[in-house]
Parts: sequence; structure tokens; C-alpha cells
Amino acid sequence: MTNRGAGDSVPQIRLYREWLHRERGLTFPDYAAMWEWSRSDLAAFWLSIWDYHALESPTPPTVIVDGAMPGARWFAGAQVNYARQVFRHADLADAAGQPAIIAEGESGQAVEWTWGQLRRRTASLALALRRAGIGRGDVVAAYLPNIPEAVVSMLACASLGAVWTMCSPDMGTPAVLDRLRQAAPKALIAVDGVFYGGRRMDRSATVEAIRRGLPTVAALFAIRTGHGAAHIRDSIDFNGAQSADDAEVAAFEPEWLPFDHPLWILYSSGTTGLPKAIVHGHGGIVISACVGNMHLDLGSSYSLNTVGERFHWYSATGWVMWNIQVGGLLTGTTICLYDGSPKGAAGQSEWQPLWAFAARHGVTWFGAGAAFFASCRKAGLALNGIGDLRAIRALGSTGSPLTADVQDWGTAQFDAVGTPDIWWCNISGGTDIAAAFLSGNRESPPTPGRLQCRHLGASVEAWDEDGRALRGRVGELVCTRPFPSMPLFFWGDEDGSRYRSTYFDAWDGIWRHGDWLAVEADGSCVIAGRSDATINRHGLRMGTADIYAAVERLGSIADSLVIDLEDGAGDSKLLMFVVPGDGRVWGPELEAAVVATIRDTLSPRFIPDAFIPAPAIPRTLSGKKQELPIKRLFQGWPVAKVIDPNVTENPGVIPWYITQAEAWRERSGAAETKARGDIG
Repeated sequence: MTNRGAGDSVPQIRLYREWLHRERGLTFPDYAAMWEWSRSDLAAFWLSIWDYHALESPTPPTVIVDGAMPGARWFAGAQVNYARQVFRHADLADAAGQPAIIAEGESGQAVEWTWGQLRRRTASLALALRRAGIGRGDVVAAYLPNIPEAVVSMLACASLGAVWTMCSPDMGTPAVLDRLRQAAPKALIAVDGVFYGGRRMDRSATVEAIRRGLPTVAALFAIRTGHGAAHIRDSIDFNGAQSADDAEVAAFEPEWLPFDHPLWILYSSGTTGLPKAIVHGHGGIVISACVGNMHLDLGSSYSLNTVGERFHWYSATGWVMWNIQVGGLLTGTTICLYDGSPKGAAGQSEWQPLWAFAARHGVTWFGAGAAFFASCRKAGLALNGIGDLRAIRALGSTGSPLTADVQDWGTAQFDAVGTPDIWWCNISGGTDIAAAFLSGNRESPPTPGRLQCRHLGASVEAWDEDGRALRGRVGELVCTRPFPSMPLFFWGDEDGSRYRSTYFDAWDGIWRHGDWLAVEADGSCVIAGRSDATINRHGLRMGTADIYAAVERLGSIADSLVIDLEDGAGDSKLLMFVVPGDGRVWGPELEAAVVATIRDTLSPRFIPDAFIPAPAIPRTLSGKKQELPIKRLFQGWPVAKVIDPNVTENPGVIPWYITQAEAWRERSGAAETKARGDIG
């Protein structure tokens, strides 16, 4: 296996910078100067990306960017299609012998698809969807794990101009319906079962329940996995639908669509109400991914004089990182999908499956959530005993801050593997933009525990509460100018009020992202956690509202509150405060009931690490649970900085929480946690 090491190719950002000098006459002394230009002259920068990546349209754009946030419009007059951009690489990649998809399930079966096979399957399924009545603007929902059929389904919908939306099978039925009902899908694509953690799991009854809960679904395409216990009635065989190979399939071409035509609906949970149904457009996603892949240093596999780029990012299908990984196809990169538990089944060596998968298939770019790397370190994993990992040249992390000691552990592991120049690309962005605001730059020096740079074209700053930019201090992450993959709108948000209140409530016309950010003097960045209450557990993101809805369906629970506490090593502890109802007393029986409802309704990933029976849940005068103040108490912030009794509905309960926080920090060894009194 030929290793594409960091020194074996020219970084993608350098290639772009050289193109700017050659084609635009622009010269930048360093990355900071190029970033400053990219955010100050948006029209020139984004037009250069369009030209550099040779994006195609039958009608040229008339205006590159028009208006301010919210509501800025991009590339008016241009027409694009996500699937067209993917398949423009097919002939060259197949000629070079570079696959489009390499995939493997936990039970061991592996497949490899050429670009031609991916294109043919996509066309076949698109035509089957069209025969089922699906057309431009119709929503198609999916209930699928991380398998190649999910990629085909998304590309088929994009080809027709249908709107794609997907939930992961490890989510409970109520959580799935809370999301998909909002979109009123016309078709559903689902698996009848999954294999995870060494177990076959029937999902046929779940699919029937989801269909009953979605009365708008007129056609159901079922994927028979061998794990389902029953045939899904009145369903269309997915395999047959994607397997046609005739003249109609050969002649099929994805439709040209307006730049801002909806591509997909993603779900990002807030602290109140239903999950936000975020709509992104074809053009914004395509052009932002082109820049994002430059930051990831992903080139077209078929242009390399080696085994080719093989990009893997472990993700559940309900996490935006699934979309980011599939986006590797947009610039001609082979994507490597793994469907299964990253920890492995009971009785196996923990945390080895992904590394073994990477070794078997020559993965060159390996990404996962920060908690995965922290878990590998805690388990004492030795990577040099897990196959040949020398093809890996880059490691990516996101989902939560990656600490310097975990990154140093990974670097030392790859020194032992035989890759001393391993490059860490830590990124941060989110479902909201389906892209990164902060990313990597292979030309920059290593920054353990930090992100190397701000993303080209993203006017990101850290602001204090008065809207002043900070350097070297933590503030709110804001974006001061439009970015192409910002949401078009929220599905069902007719007047745009929820969209505006989500991102623009703090400062008029300024995007507030919901993260704490520090920008250092060298341009590197530190994410200090979420400034809202969304929880990310090993790649599955869930709002606290989802957890409360599940738990408080139990009549035995009167109220609850959850906080997620980072442990300083890249992992976290999820604590739940519970107020029993109906005169009940907290004990093993009640705890078992709460655990069961979270497992069955949401996901086992959101079962708390500890339960604490509480006298009451602190709320604001408007009735909102005070999640962030309680989290900060447990992190060691000064009481006066986090809780104001004058705006608390039940201030008498605060001393109890203060006592609990002190006891928790003493037990967990976090009594010396630095109080972040400079924030807020």
C-alpha cells in the first residue's frame, strides 16, 4: 500500500493560492491575509471558488452575492445540481481505477462501487421515485444507517430536485416522528433491520410505526437487510428499484436547478420546542463543500499518483458529519463508510473496529468525534497492533473540543505506526451551516487542542456582550457577513421568526452561532463549548427538549433537567436531575423506567451517566429551565456570575444546587476547575 504522506503532495490551499496569483494577480504574504481578503471581498472570493473548481451552469450567474443576513442571495441566475457535480468525476475516476464508495458493515461484509455503478444506481432509483410520483420540491424521508444505499438515495433525490431528509435507526420512533412529521414527506426509504454492537436488531415494526405516523407518505421503499423479522407490507423493493440498467437509465441526467433550490432538511435541536428543520440549498452546499474540502486537503483521487485519497469520517446518519463525508464525492474523492459500533461488540477489543476497517481498506484520511479519540486513549489502545495504518496521513476531529493531551496521544501513536508527520485537522461548524466555520490548514504548524484557522470566506469573530471583537479571550462565536451554506429557511417557519430568533436575536444582522470561541494571536482558535444546551453524544446530536419530552411522558417524573459536563479529556458526563411525581420516591425501579424510556424513545447514547433526585428544577421567570447556569455551577464558575435570583422563578432551590455542585466537583477531582469569570 503506497502511503500518501503529508510531504507527498502539494496542499490544496497552496494550489488555490498559486491559482489566485496566476489567474487573478493576487499575492498574499500568509494565510491570515488571504482569509482577510476572503471575508472582506465576498463577491471576488466566491467567484474565484466557482472558477477554480470549474463549477458548471447552463446560465451564468448575474450577481454573486446580494443583500445581508438574514436573506442574502447567492449566484442569482446560476443553475446547479449536487448530483451533477458528483458525477462529473465519474469517467476520469473510473479510468484511473479509483472507486467512489468503499463500505463495510460491522458483521464483516464489504462492498466497493465504481463511480459508474454509483451513477447507474442513482439514475435507476431516481426514475423509480419519479414513477412513484416524486418530483421537484417533494420531500423524501429516509430511515437508514450509514450504508451505500443512503448515499444513492440522497443523490437520486437531488437529481430530481426532491428534498432529502434522514434520521438514524438508533433514534427512537417518537424522536424520528418529531423530525419527519414537520417535513410531511411524500415517500419513505427505510431498512427493515440493522446490525450494531454485535446484535441483529429488527426494525420492521418500527418502520410500520413510522409510516403510520406519517400520513403523507404515499410510497415506501424497503431495504431488506436480513435483520428484519417481518416483511414490510405494501412496500417497493429498494434493491430492484436501484438495479435497472437499460437505455432509460443510461440517458438519465440530473435536472438543472436554481442555485438556491432546497437540497435537504437537517435537524438541529434547540432547548425548547420541536427540533429545527433546517433547509440548505444545492448551490450553497456545493460551493461551501468545495472550500471545505480544500481545508480538509481532499483532492480528487484519480489525480494522484498513488492509491488515491480514501476519506473516512465515522458518523451516524443523523449527524451532519455524514453529509460532510458524502461531500467528499463533490471533489472526486473516494469515501469510506463504516456501519456499526465504533467500540465493537461485547467480548471484542474495545475501540478497534474503525482502525481495523481503515487498515483493511487503505484509508488515507480518518475522522471521528473527539470523544472517540479520547475513548481510544482511555482504553490504552495501541494502534501499531491493528493492521497496517501507514496509509493514514490525516486525522480529523469534531463534535466537541479535542484536548491537547488526546491529540498528543494520537500523534505519538502514529509515530509508532510509522507516520511521524501525521496531520490533525480539527474542525468546528455544525448542522446549521452543514460546513465548518473553523478548520485546518496543512501549511500551518500543529496546534494541539486548538483549531488551526478560520475557514476561508467565513467572517468569524469572538465577540463580547457589547459586540466588540476579542483576541485571546473567550466570547460568542459570531459570523459578521453572509456564508453560502447558511440555511435558506426552516421548514414550516412561514414568517421566518424562528430562523431570526435562533441566529439573530443577540445582534441585528449578525449570526450568533451558539459556541464560545477564543481567537489566538496566531490565528488558531479554541472552542470552549456550547453557549446553548444542545448535547452531542458520540456523534448523535439531541436537544434537551427531546430528552425532557421522553422522560416527562412518565407520570412518575414531575420534572427533570440535564447537563453535559466535559471531563477535560475529550469525553463528558451526562447528569440528570429528576423530580419524582405522584408521591413517588426515587429508587432503582424509577431509574430503570427512565433509562428504558430514553433508550426506546431517543437513543441509548443519551442515557445519563448519573441521576440526582432534586427538590425542584430552577426556572427563569418565563418558565425556562436554567440548564446553562446549573452546568456552569458544576464547572466551578462563581455563583454570582451564573445565577441571578431576581430572574429565577424559584430562587429557594439554588442553595441546594450549589451544594450538589461542590460535592460533584470534589468527587470528580474537579474542585480546582478554573472559574471562567471573564465570560458573560
